[in-house]
Amino acid sequence: MIADKSNTFVESAVWKEKFPNLTAVFTTKHGGISKKHFSSLNTGLHVDDQPNDVIQNRHIIAQNCGWDLKNWIFADQVHGTRVVQVNAHHAGMGTDSYEKAVKAADGLWTFDQGLGLALGFADCVPVYFTEPETGFAGVAHAGWKGSVSNITGEMIRQASEAGVCADKIHVLIGPSIGKCCYQVDSRVIDQIPQELSEHNKLYEVIGDNQYKLNLQELNKQLLMMAGVKEENILLSEMCTACHEDVFFSHRRDDGKTGRMSAVIGWRE
Repeated sequence: MIADKSNTFVESAVWKEKFPNLTAVFTTKHGGISKKHFSSLNTGLHVDDQPNDVIQNRHIIAQNCGWDLKNWIFADQVHGTRVVQVNAHHAGMGTDSYEKAVKAADGLWTFDQGLGLALGFADCVPVYFTEPETGFAGVAHAGWKGSVSNITGEMIRQASEAGVCADKIHVLIGPSIGKCCYQVDSRVIDQIPQELSEHNKLYEVIGDNQYKLNLQELNKQLLMMAGVKEENILLSEMCTACHEDVFFSHRRDDGKTGRMSAVIGWRE
């Protein structure tokens, strides 16, 4: 991932070259106006930050992306697997009010150009999807619950039913908490899909009922099971918990923190 626009977001150099008309960015915590532990580019309206500051932060990001915020769409995320197709009629949902966001959704996708699909993150895995021939673009929020319940597979299923070939879909797994910092117990490990439960890259036993889990690798394997080619899957190496100088982290900051946004869309 590379930084751009005064470090307000990072993006994939590979995708930027491959898909020049696609915006796919992950915001940082820099360049905004929020205060205290939300300093400074918090984009979450649901974390007790000042709403006007958050909205202004969102405008800053949109401006830096060359995109009007009125064409963005946010979701009311619930750590589930509901994925929703949106279109131009949804433009502006959730941009200035969390209550007006797309309800109870952790994935958004569209065929419409000019829309910015946006979800919030503070350690969970942002997963970006695109297929240039059809203009398909999507984004999913994959925390451990969404990951073990296969939200990425649900995105691929819906795209396939809409006529998108799974083996032509490109996926970017963005910055998230890494295996280096993500310790869980058997309550999580036992919910990994059986087909992958013995995969040696997914987790490491570090003690009695203690494991280090690789959420990025888990989602990669689930995507491949859903028909996405391995060569079409790109993983970020940035850990949100490790990079305290760049990102908010719910786990590192004991929940007193802001949110980054993952935004994707084809420009008109």
